[in-house]
Amino acid sequence: MKRVPIAIVIILLFLVRCKESSSKENVISQPLKEEETAISSEPKIEESKASEEEFKLTEDNAIQFFFDYQQDLKVDKVKLTTSMGSFTIQLYDNVPYHKANFIFLTREGYFNGTQFHRVVKDFIIQGGNADDKATADRRRKIGRYLLPPDTRKGYKHDRGTISMPSSESDNPHKLASPYEFFIVVTKPGSYHLDGDFTPFGRVIQGMDIVDKINKVKVGKGDWPSKNVYIEKAEVIE
Repeated sequence: MKRVPIAIVIILLFLVRCKESSSKENVISQPLKEEETAISSEPKIEESKASEEEFKLTEDNAIQFFFDYQQDLKVDKVKLTTSMGSFTIQLYDNVPYHKANFIFLTREGYFNGTQFHRVVKDFIIQGGNADDKATADRRRKIGRYLLPPDTRKGYKHDRGTISMPSSESDNPHKLASPYEFFIVVTKPGSYHLDGDFTPFGRVIQGMDIVDKINKVKVGKGDWPSKNVYIEKAEVIE
């Protein structure tokens, strides 16, 4: 039997070890790729969360949003506590978009800290606006949108009716400004408003507070000389 030269044996051992080393490196590299994949996927999850948090209502998505929102909405009463007392409103079930909008904004805390910024004696009190940055910031956070009128349900602007004003922008279709509302104090009502604005509820308790607000002194633009605040709006569950 011929002896294998020592030099050849050394070369063979060297090649075997190199092969084993290469194999180990390949095995070790797999978990690193998986970790890299996991790490790279995390920002996508964060982006998704950020996208959900940044959801805003627009003229394109508002109707679908409120259609879905009102599907299982069983509540229909909102209590407004003002700096002059409190009163309760009952919202009409068959004016779904306006009802859902008012409930949604109430639950979002939008009305808290806003004012009755327009008071016309023996006619209306109008609320939902303010001259501070906080209210403007809340509007920006929720979104910019309008609601279509819904005037064919048979409701009239009787005394105590809550209705939604039209947007101040060029608005031939009388689209409603969703952040504001007005309440009729005229006896028996202000029926010249029928057909142009959407009644979506009525005051069922505390009409004396509405009348009290309607009697405050006002300045330019019918804004009360002393601010009348909506301190808290809450849904009665």
